[in-house]
Amino acid sequence: MRLFNNKLLKDERAFTGLEAAIVLTAFVVVAAVFSYVVLGAGFFTSEKSKEVIHTGVDQATSSAEVVGDIVGINDTTLDGVCDIDYINFTIELTAGNNPLDLSQATIAYTSATVHNSSLTWSYTVFEGDSDNMLEAHEKAEIRATIHGAEDLGTYTEFELEFKPSQGGSLVLAKTTPGAINRITRLY
Repeated sequence: MRLFNNKLLKDERAFTGLEAAIVLTAFVVVAAVFSYVVLGAGFFTSEKSKEVIHTGVDQATSSAEVVGDIVGINDTTLDGVCDIDYINFTIELTAGNNPLDLSQATIAYTSATVHNSSLTWSYTVFEGDSDNMLEAHEKAEIRATIHGAEDLGTYTEFELEFKPSQGGSLVLAKTTPGAINRITRLY
């Protein structure tokens, strides 16, 4: 009987198989945890990417464009000088039709000698409702007050930049003509 017991005690094949099964189980558990972490990071990254894309699309589709002429208005009753005191232009939404909040927009004026980052301006929405939002199929006439920012006389290069709170800016680069009338079309 002693011989049989010694043989059983020295035979470690079953014990080695059990160790291998435990190590294999540990590897599977570690691999599962690692793959869960990697998948979670991947899902987080793809969600952030989707958020960035949607923000970009919203920004790109919330722009305005000029419709019609840009005109300068000379109000000689303000200062008696023959210069442009107001600039009028009409805007509408570009393709995409995400509304613009006109009450949150600003207009900047820049010339060779003057930069004013916030002109006084007003708007009138027509062809739609009369709220502050410029929506699809609506147009808004913008009137920017130049008087006080600079004497905008003949042959003066300038830029107006319409900056909505969301979306791209609309830059109008113009030069005043050699003669300024009561109403002058700007090219």
